[in-house]
Amino acid sequence: MPIFEYLCKSCNRQFEVLMNGGSPKPQCPLCHSRELEQQFSAFAVGSTKGKGRFGKSAGSGSVPRGGCGSCGDPRGPGSCSN
Repeated sequence: MPIFEYLCKSCNRQFEVLMNGGSPKPQCPLCHSRELEQQFSAFAVGSTKGKGRFGKSAGSGSVPRGGCGSCGDPRGPGSCSN
């Protein structure tokens, strides 16, 4: 279900409403006015399944896959003397 953002023309309160296809016209939760202006809102689409923070795949950071990160030893972290 989409979330819509509104601005109440009566009291200037901004709020969000979770709407489905059969929802009645929303009203302001503060003053109960139905004189609303729908706001433009940005949205994000995507999946984070199998990805870490900021959508990067595991192992896609600055540390080489299988390496220790400072010398690149293929035996993994803690294997080298650095």
